[in-house]
Amino acid sequence: MSSFSPPRIPAHQLRPGRHWYVTAVAIAVAMIVLSVALAVYRFNSAVDAVNTDNQWANGETVTLRLEPEREKAIWVMYPGMSPGPRCDITGPGDPALTEGTDVSLTFDETWDLVYTTDVQQAGDYTVTCSSQAVSRYAIGDSGGMFTFVGWLILAVLLSVLGIGICAVIVVVTAVRRRGHRKRLLAERLGSGGGCPARPGAAGAFGE
Repeated sequence: MSSFSPPRIPAHQLRPGRHWYVTAVAIAVAMIVLSVALAVYRFNSAVDAVNTDNQWANGETVTLRLEPEREKAIWVMYPGMSPGPRCDITGPGDPALTEGTDVSLTFDETWDLVYTTDVQQAGDYTVTCSSQAVSRYAIGDSGGMFTFVGWLILAVLLSVLGIGICAVIVVVTAVRRRGHRKRLLAERLGSGGGCPARPGAAGAFGE
């Protein structure tokens, strides 16, 4: 009894083409690279949220140029002794300071966001801060690490999405290529092209 081998189907004849596997990997790599770049960029922005080049100490008064549409934050570096730092603001209109809770790390220093500015008109404002411990103050943005965490979550989701898209393309391509191979085999077997006659078979049963 001789064994029958089905006709071989060259890989390049199957559809979809194998280039879809490369496309799937390229999409995953691109989205992972994009997510890493986004995370690094937002981390640098969070680290630079505090303008440490312009600091002031307890009891000193600084003048800030503030605008209603651009909220600024007052950051403090202090030992954590209670009560915490207190700041006052004076200027045109009725300016106010809103307490903040965000934290940002700048190199080896820890800066706490203590206040955000609330002004009704653009102008020059004076700010004075004090605490019972030796403290340093700086102006900066109010984003900080909480904003960074939000962008970090988005970056992770981009990576997961890229890997998911890659997996779906690979699975769909593999399933469709397998189905196409079965159809081609059925067509070739049906036409008799894949079932060669065995020499001597007719004589074995005819005599």
